[in-house]
Amino acid sequence: MQLPKEVACLGSSHAVRTIGHGALTGAPSPGLDYPSPAASLTGLAAWEHDLMTRLTGQQIADEGLHDWAYLLDGLQTRILTRDFTTGLAVVNAIGTAAENMNHHPHLDLRCSHVDVRLTSHDERGVTDRDIRLARTITSIAADASMRLESAAVSRLELALDTPAHESIHPFWTAVLAMKHLSGPEFGDELRDPADHLPTIWFQTSGSEEPRQRWHPDVWVDPAQVQPRIDAALAAGGELVSSADAPSFWVLADPEGNRVCLCTWQHRT
Repeated sequence: MQLPKEVACLGSSHAVRTIGHGALTGAPSPGLDYPSPAASLTGLAAWEHDLMTRLTGQQIADEGLHDWAYLLDGLQTRILTRDFTTGLAVVNAIGTAAENMNHHPHLDLRCSHVDVRLTSHDERGVTDRDIRLARTITSIAADASMRLESAAVSRLELALDTPAHESIHPFWTAVLAMKHLSGPEFGDELRDPADHLPTIWFQTSGSEEPRQRWHPDVWVDPAQVQPRIDAALAAGGELVSSADAPSFWVLADPEGNRVCLCTWQHRT
């Protein structure tokens, strides 16, 4: 059977099992009402569409994924390992599971931990595929007696304040070897194709001087906002504004340099 392209991307063995061999290729058993092949394919298409639908922040939160954080269109966690060898074994187990699901995570193996990020690139966000893989990875870590934690996990963007980004983004695209993306779903931003450097976006500002031209946006789990604000204030910082909370808070260091703490909440 030739599978449609969008079905084959899930893994042909899974797709065939979901449809059922008997319904497509076997002779019907007496007394049983088998669905037609067209009806089976229609049901599969609906199931596959649900699996690939981009989820909202609230829908992700409702899944109750413990020790996973939803940060900038992806799920992230950190698996704490005893040593590099243990971490490598966990990575191999995740790799096997990901191959079986034909949905692959971003993995960063270090001596003391493995950082994991899940996203569905075709939907530019989190889908049920990522939820399923997150649960599988949680089970793999538990079976290896490894602990997940998301308190220290964050995602960094850099915002460049400018009155005319059209005149400067070609320079930054060139010097950082990034890709310029624009449109309703992107605004105007630069992304690293390898996902190593933080995304850069352009914030419209006035031309008055002096002005802060760069500021970091640090995306964290909502539960981590207050601990980070408390730590920043204890370090001599200032809470400049919470007017846009819980989407973001603006803080400043003792010299007035600003940073935003951002979450998925209250965003479309």
